[in-house]
Amino acid sequence: MDIRTPPGPTDHAALPAMAPHAAAGRDAVDEIAARHRPRPGPPRHRLLALLGPAFVAAVAYVDPGNVAANITAGARYGYLLVWVLLAANASAILIQYQSAKLGIVTGRSLPEILGARLPRPARLAYWAQAELVAAATDLAEIIGGAIALHLLTGMPLIVGGVCIGVVSMVLLALQERRGQRTFEGVVVGLLVLVTIGFVGGLVVAPPDWGATAAGIVPRLEGSGSLLVAASMLGATVMPHAIYLHSSLVRDHNRGLTGADDRPDRGPGARRLIHATRVDVVWALAVAGTVNIALLLLAASALAGARGTDTIEGAHAAIAANLGPVVGAVFAVGLLASGLASTSVGAYAGSEIMAGLLRLRIPLLARRAITLIPALLIIGAGAEPTWALVLSQVVLSFGIPLAIVPLMRLTGSEEVMGPWRDGAALRWSSRAVAGLIIALNGALIVLTLM
Repeated sequence: MDIRTPPGPTDHAALPAMAPHAAAGRDAVDEIAARHRPRPGPPRHRLLALLGPAFVAAVAYVDPGNVAANITAGARYGYLLVWVLLAANASAILIQYQSAKLGIVTGRSLPEILGARLPRPARLAYWAQAELVAAATDLAEIIGGAIALHLLTGMPLIVGGVCIGVVSMVLLALQERRGQRTFEGVVVGLLVLVTIGFVGGLVVAPPDWGATAAGIVPRLEGSGSLLVAASMLGATVMPHAIYLHSSLVRDHNRGLTGADDRPDRGPGARRLIHATRVDVVWALAVAGTVNIALLLLAASALAGARGTDTIEGAHAAIAANLGPVVGAVFAVGLLASGLASTSVGAYAGSEIMAGLLRLRIPLLARRAITLIPALLIIGAGAEPTWALVLSQVVLSFGIPLAIVPLMRLTGSEEVMGPWRDGAALRWSSRAVAGLIIALNGALIVLTLM
């Protein structure tokens, strides 16, 4: 008995030997094959499937440091500094887009590329400052979350810090076991809570829209407003988000392009970069809306109020002026901000270490280690808002060391090939880098003075 596999339905060359009615048999077989052939699935590059990394990075732009800086700005200067947030958000969009594009085109993160290019001593020094920046960020986020728990439940700050650390460990365990997409979904959900918590107050205390429009015009009132403006910018542009975004898009898009559709061959990169533009603009628009809402809420409800230089004082003033419900919603937004941002900060620190030292330790172990300094500072009785200010000063040192290498890499034809930044983008990024470095230098000087 001949048990050889019969020719497939499209093997037309073999059909004439099977029956005398070759043509009819061929048509019948093709019809059956067409009927049972799997239907093509949806396009692999649907836009929604490619969105997400920028929303994770955007969490860094609505952390407790932003809350403190923006409420202080609105309470002290009303609508004067709206333009600072608009400029900071536009700068953040530009920088995060460059970071994401670097990850898409090269398939490597910013820390990985720098780790491969720097000699060992420089690589170790660069890693040390990046880790210091990540630790400072983590300090602000854990303290902010602990303050939120204290406002909601009366829980002592040290206990609240431990709770924030434990919950962030759960979120990171979710990322390790269920994958990045699940982690992104949880973080986006927390971002929604942050938005509701901080924007909701404007329903009760709508701002003066005429004064808001006037605040778009750049101007300052003395060195005090310059200090606040610099702190707002320092709280908005976050070095760890710049490092992380390039690895987020690399991991998120892994497997979405086949072997013959690699990003550096054209079509893959074009699709992914287009999706990244949409992702970055939408995510940073949400973050910018939250930051502006905080300033407008403070300007409309807290102008001239005393004690708003601390988060606890701002919460007390909001509850007194707008009611306890609005105060509770604000505290819930602060809690979500602390939880989401500290999880993202730990993730960023892990990627920095893996890229620069080529060493990866489990996220949970790293989370436990980085939690210790924040708990020690809280346990020592340090004033929480002072600790937040100190963390922003440390961040000011780290921002230039993140954006200048990024700008040089994305403007390099050797690194980016045909996807190198155009002349307009290169000059815009240089102007943004110069402005950020100048304002952060002013922040350091004025803070010390």
